[in-house]
Amino acid sequence: LLLFRVGDFYETFGEDAVKTAQILGIVLTRRANGAAAYIELAGFPHHSMDLYLPRLVRAGYRVAICEQMEKPTPGRVVRRAVTEVVTPGVTTDDSLLEYNANNFLATLAYGKNDQHGLAFLDISTGEFFVSEGDNAAIDKLLQSFKPAEVVLPKSRVKEFTAVYGDKFYTNTLEDWIFTRDFGREKLLQHFQTASLKGFGIEELDLAQTAAGAVLHYLAATENNRLQHISSLSRLQTEQFVWLDRFTIRNLELV
Repeated sequence: LLLFRVGDFYETFGEDAVKTAQILGIVLTRRANGAAAYIELAGFPHHSMDLYLPRLVRAGYRVAICEQMEKPTPGRVVRRAVTEVVTPGVTTDDSLLEYNANNFLATLAYGKNDQHGLAFLDISTGEFFVSEGDNAAIDKLLQSFKPAEVVLPKSRVKEFTAVYGDKFYTNTLEDWIFTRDFGREKLLQHFQTASLKGFGIEELDLAQTAAGAVLHYLAATENNRLQHISSLSRLQTEQFVWLDRFTIRNLELV
């Protein structure tokens, strides 16, 4: 959904306006739009952003915020630009976060022979974890970390749903982003290092792929303030006993 700043209001148009009006319970209007007859509109005051934005995101939508980049001048078109894209897993807004729980964004890189790479990042705290494993190991990690959003290659959506179910909010990136060389370069640039030995993942190609995809996704959603993400930890799943979702439910742990 595109929130378009117009003076003191954020407006949505067309199909976005229809969806926004339904989610927020606000009035849907329309106005003449030249040869296109009419276009639907729905908007709210800019000072109500903290009230309405969380409701749009929790409804399962990505929200792009387009701001006025200069002061309005009569007779001149105001320059605007998308300054932020808010998704369930990419937010630092207190109104969208639980104070006593992490808000993890996850990326899943597919490999051969049922081996995958998985990365978790909480942009609000800077916690960054990676791991590798088969479908069963990945499923246990997803159940344990409960990411707010899972990003995966476009070609793997049906496969992901078949294995892990449809309970996770998902987004996709182009398949070429999930490559070892691209991911490794992203990590080396971000951490300003010559290798990844210090993080214990130098030999973990799939983990590097997943972690690099996280950083790319943050850049794609206009999140460029990443100085607080200063470390990366490897989850060594073989050193722990993991509980699957059935065990957690039957023992009433949550």
